[in-house]
Amino acid sequence: MKRRDVLKRLKAQAKATGKSYFEQELTNHTGVIVGETRSTLGRHAEIDDVTARKFFDQFANEFGKEWWR
Repeated sequence: MKRRDVLKRLKAQAKATGKSYFEQELTNHTGVIVGETRSTLGRHAEIDDVTARKFFDQFANEFGKEWWR
C-alpha cells in the first residue's frame, strides 16, 4: 500500500468521525496524532500490508476494532 494512501485513509476516517488529525514530519518518520492517540509511520514510498494493518490497529481506541476493513 502506498504511504500516501495509508495517511489519506486515516485522515478520511478522522474527518468522518469528527476526530482531530495532525501530521508532522519528523527526521525519519511521519508523526500522526488522531484524537489523543499518537503514532509514527516510516517515510517509505511503499508500506507493506502487515505494517499498514499494525499502524491502523494502533488507532482502534479512536475508531473501533478493525475500522479499516
